[in-house]
This record gives sequence, C-alpha cells and structure tokens, in this order.
Amino acid sequence: MSSAILSETDKDHPCHYLRDQGFADYTPEDHATWAALARRQRAVLRGRICDSFLEGLDALGISDEGIPDFRVMNARLRATTGWEVVAVPGLVPDITFFTLLAERKFPAGYWIRKPEQIDYIEEPDIFHDVFGHVPLIMQQVYADYLEAYGKAGLVAARQGTLHRLARLYWYTVEFGLARTEQGLRIVGAGIASSPSETVFSLESESPNRVGFDLGRVMRTNYRIDDFQETYFVLDSPDAWPALDLEELIPLWRELDRQGDLAPADLLESDMILHRGDGGYHAAKRDAA
Repeated sequence: MSSAILSETDKDHPCHYLRDQGFADYTPEDHATWAALARRQRAVLRGRICDSFLEGLDALGISDEGIPDFRVMNARLRATTGWEVVAVPGLVPDITFFTLLAERKFPAGYWIRKPEQIDYIEEPDIFHDVFGHVPLIMQQVYADYLEAYGKAGLVAARQGTLHRLARLYWYTVEFGLARTEQGLRIVGAGIASSPSETVFSLESESPNRVGFDLGRVMRTNYRIDDFQETYFVLDSPDAWPALDLEELIPLWRELDRQGDLAPADLLESDMILHRGDGGYHAAKRDAA
C-alpha cells in the first residue's frame, strides 16, 4: 500500500534513511550520558506517568545502565505488538515518517546528545525517541493507533491536510495527558523525556488542561519553542482516538471552514479540567 502512495519521486522512500544502529560504536561517555538521563527521568516520572509506560520500559529492558540495543528491543516488540524500531540519522521527511509508521516501524535517531546538552537539545536524539516513545508501543491499542496514524498521514498528504495530523501527533503522542483513577498522568513522549515539562504539565497553574476532542485538537496550533499553553487529556491511558478515514476526510473539510485556534484559546464547548492562569508565558513575555 505505502509504495503506491509515495510522493512523485522515490526520494522519500524509507530505504534512503534507514541505518544500522551501530551499537558497538557507542563510547563509554555515550552510555554514561544515557544512564544519567534515564536515572533522572525515572525518578521524576514516578507518580506522574501512566503505568503502561513503566511496564513497557521494564518489558523492553530499557534501563539506566546504558543505551539499549535495538536488536534486543525489537525481538520483544515484534513478539508483543508486531512493531520494530529502525535507526535513522535524524528527522525524516513527512512521507517517509508516515510510511514507516504504516508499516509498524518506529524511526529513532541513533545518536545521543553530548553531556553539556543533557538538559536540552533542539533535535530529538535516541533518548527522546527510545526512552520517550518506545515503551508505549508495547501497549496494543497504542501500537494500533500509531499504525492508523501513519496510514492517515499518507492520505492527508494527498488531501493537503498534513497540518491537521501534525497537531494530532503533537497533542497526543508528544504532549498528551490522560485521566486515571489516581489523577492525571502523562502519556506523551515529549513530556516523558523532559524533567521540567513533566512537572509543568501536571502541576503548574499556568496551562489549560482540556478534555480530548479530535476535531478541537486538529484545529489548535501548538508551541515548538516552550512549554505548551494547553494540554489535551484522554479519557484513559488506552483511549487513543480511532482514525477512520471515512470520518477523517469530511472532518478535515469541516475544520477548514472553522479556522484555526491559538495554543491558549478556550471554547465554550471545551471540557475544561483546569483553566490555566497563563502566568508562565505572561511572565516570559513581560521579561522579553
């Protein structure tokens, strides 16, 4: 299916981007950087991340001892959900990304940040991609959601609606929250791999926290330069949205008529779980 939906040339075909992880090439410093990141993040995630994430970490052998070997992880992933992690040199084109997801392959950078970048890097590295994203792929409903997302992305590329899918990914896979019996918990990889946003997303008075609605999310712009002004909250950690193309395509057309929303906007129709005071972003604007 994917080969028939690729772009007009083959430049975006996944074969041009896949690499060997080169596990033997990691230095002791690389493994030490991973270990420091993983220890810190496991500690801050305790009581804040959904249980299925921690279960996935343990089941995959993703520890704080050093960088995981994709070969070991993939044997466990394939046996559980039929997925595998594939190494790529960095960000890949949209069509490549969607094609890989549609084939149940998750692209992950194989390089790791330098020790001086331990608190922040601009481009996702192996820690973000593997520690943040891969544990939940052991959850069948999430694994199926990612595959459906990839297939929807290939269609969206033809429909001119890739921005809708980008927003959906951002507010679920990267920065999603979910309700549990114990309270709100993190399900997004962008939060799960960031100690500062882990705390901010759940405990700050600044951001809005709004019940998830598919159309609402796909109308909403997001921030790439700072903490989010709004977080969308799934009904549960396994309540990933169904992506039925027969429903998505007319929804995209309807959203084009409604117009976009700013990251901090709230609507009367929103299920507002927490109305943020906007203090964090207001203070930064005042200081600029």
